[in-house]
Amino acid sequence: MKLKPALLPLLLSFNGAALASDSPTQLYWGDTHLHTSYSFDAFLNKNQSADPDTAYRWAKGKAVIHPYTRSRIQIETPLDFLVVSDHAEGMGVIRSIASGTEEYGEDSLLDTLIRWLTAHYIRYIYDDGQGEGISLFNEVLPDKAQKPGTDPVQDPSNVLYSSTGNALPTEVTAWGEIADAAERHNEPGKFTALLGWEWSSIPTGANLHRVVMSPNNAATAKQYVPYGSDQSQYPEDLWEWLDKTSQETGSEFIAIPHNSNISKGYMFPEVTLRGEPINVNYAKTRMTWEPVVEVTQIKGDSEAHPKLSPEDEFAGFEPYGFYLQKTPEAHTASEGDFVRSALKRGLEIEQSIGANPYKFGFIGSTDSHTGLSTAEENNFWGKFAHDSTPETKRKDIIGGTKASGWNMSASGLAAVWADENTRSGIYSAFKRREVYATTGPRIRVRLFAGWNFDSAALEGENFASYGYQQGVPMGGDLSRADDRSSKVQLLIRATKDPLGANLDRVQVVKGWLDSKGKSHEKVFDVVWSDGRAMGSQGKLPQVGDTVNREYARYENTIGSAELQTLWIDEDFKPEQRAFYYVRVLEIPTPRHSLYDSIALQIDPPKEGPATIQERAYTSPVWYTP
Repeated sequence: MKLKPALLPLLLSFNGAALASDSPTQLYWGDTHLHTSYSFDAFLNKNQSADPDTAYRWAKGKAVIHPYTRSRIQIETPLDFLVVSDHAEGMGVIRSIASGTEEYGEDSLLDTLIRWLTAHYIRYIYDDGQGEGISLFNEVLPDKAQKPGTDPVQDPSNVLYSSTGNALPTEVTAWGEIADAAERHNEPGKFTALLGWEWSSIPTGANLHRVVMSPNNAATAKQYVPYGSDQSQYPEDLWEWLDKTSQETGSEFIAIPHNSNISKGYMFPEVTLRGEPINVNYAKTRMTWEPVVEVTQIKGDSEAHPKLSPEDEFAGFEPYGFYLQKTPEAHTASEGDFVRSALKRGLEIEQSIGANPYKFGFIGSTDSHTGLSTAEENNFWGKFAHDSTPETKRKDIIGGTKASGWNMSASGLAAVWADENTRSGIYSAFKRREVYATTGPRIRVRLFAGWNFDSAALEGENFASYGYQQGVPMGGDLSRADDRSSKVQLLIRATKDPLGANLDRVQVVKGWLDSKGKSHEKVFDVVWSDGRAMGSQGKLPQVGDTVNREYARYENTIGSAELQTLWIDEDFKPEQRAFYYVRVLEIPTPRHSLYDSIALQIDPPKEGPATIQERAYTSPVWYTP
């Protein structure tokens, strides 16, 4: 185990500057999943003022007015890029009804949701203070799941809201305004404003949402109106629309699955959502459009679950046990809900059909509906605007689910290794999967995989240069070595957030297939802080805890500022398919629930623990025989 002395914080970057000038890529931080007042559920839950312009101003570091408290607020460290991803379904409609500017067209019929909301005085519910917004949101959620064995998307009552698929004039106007806002705020080389929206399929409360992201400009985007789940709840139909629209308009897209931890097993299934076998065409099509998934966000973490990874003591970070439906239902964890299990399933499917539908990279993002990208524990403004204060955290945030603000996680961020901070640069990094996720802190992580790295790679500023020249970066593919005796090597460097906590340890998560095609997993502690010795049972002792529960403060007297290693997989077998990714853990720090419970002079509630160990997850690298 080799530790490198801590680098001076002044050498570290907040916004993209590389540590080493030799590197062809630099690190940029952003959020691809943020809702503003143009989303129907955001507006109904007390965000009537934080629009796309507010979102971009906040992300750039400017002070803004909070949509609920009306106080002046500001992000501690600005972002490098942002996607405003309002729901395609009813985009801007509730906002326009409340302001009296709705446009329906001469011959258009109001769809079910709009008629119902209008009949119940939507112009007035947003300022009565009695919580009607939550009740109305509850009405559009699907009910409890159908009987086992039935098609989860066939029952029309489970559609978020029904529509002919023809966009209302109000939706066209709203999309144009969102596109124009992105154009105004896009500053190539300084700040990237990417276009996007959310396709919000949620049959029977199974969260199958995708965020669609595009690097194109407003003029290109105005040739189409975002595709929503009111047109189809099947992801295959979304991919078909993306393909057709790309050919017709010259647009580029990727779709990012999110929040798979509450998908009821349908996000990464063994068969398609229509119950058909996964074939090569399905696998290749899915990977064309979905190269990256969101592994952590406000509604919890989707990396791994203790039920599925019982040997992993750090599985189950920030659990979220609530489905999006009116009737509460006990949460269960299945392999189709968590990304590590999905990666293993992908290896098995590839062994069978010759293509892997689950060969994706990792990012984090927020899914905040406040218009504020808030992944900072001590500057967290909640899921919706109305749960953004300590005194309102006990509210039922998502109608009927029993989830409260204490359950929500101040997570996460998307980290991107790109050649430049532009739309094309960020988008290209997503396409090649050279991205990673953090639960909020700006932990800087490099990962390269290869066969024979130069031992000098760990010594100086040329770390990335060695990595690119002698291996492949995170998100890449590693083919069989010429020398059959070679073993997979991982070149890893992790550096603390310059404003955050020290690092506890770096772990490698490996998944592989045995000779019978059965998948396995193992977590390796590969480098750690404070000179701890591995225990007799192969477990590393805990790093300790410096958090002061009375003041919500911690000390960096434990842990390390930087950890790095050249790790060799001594169990490697050249005939076995495998993947590897890196998980980096911080020392314990205060959770947002500790800050707020101290302010309220109460103990942290059971659903809001006092401390957490924040982390980063790199995109995997894959080895194929």
